[in-house]
Amino acid sequence: MAKRDRTLPTAQSSQEEGYLGGQVLVAMPNMQDPRFARTVICLCAHSPEGAMGIIVNKPLDGMSFDDLLKQLELEPVPPQRRIRLCQGGPVEGGRGFVLHTNDWTSDGSLEVTKDLALTASVDILKAIAGGGGPRSGVLALGYAGWGPGQLEDEIQANSWLSVNPDETLIFGEADDQKWRQAMAKLKVDPVLLSGAAGHA
Repeated sequence: MAKRDRTLPTAQSSQEEGYLGGQVLVAMPNMQDPRFARTVICLCAHSPEGAMGIIVNKPLDGMSFDDLLKQLELEPVPPQRRIRLCQGGPVEGGRGFVLHTNDWTSDGSLEVTKDLALTASVDILKAIAGGGGPRSGVLALGYAGWGPGQLEDEIQANSWLSVNPDETLIFGEADDQKWRQAMAKLKVDPVLLSGAAGHA
């Protein structure tokens, strides 16, 4: 978390035509990379320069919201409100991002969709700890990143499906059920999926 983070993608890059910014990526059952097996990822930005997303269904073990506030020396502890913590992805695992409803934003927030935003400043943690901040949010350590054309190649190789986000998928507490919920939203039975499926 930083006071002012200038490295977040621009809002424009997250929603260019033909790109999947704001969508939820769902790992196909044949996903070989153990870091992404059965993951549900909110894709926060996608452009010709690459893509960036937050895994929303891998809880962060061994650290609580209170622990994080103590590390960052933020008050009050105990906080008036808490949000859950997750492993956002394998890139920059020590860096924090809050994916949240966009009823609260700061200067450095990235608009992901009309309903969601991403903030990487400690201001949002102060607001939440003090009882304010966005209505819903999840704090992720790290993120998932793709270079130019990499995500498109993985989609062509049947590694990912995409679905529209909803608050249960993003902010719900049942992390172990989110992958199946996302598949159900696509009206897909994971048992019937094959990594060798063709493209319509």
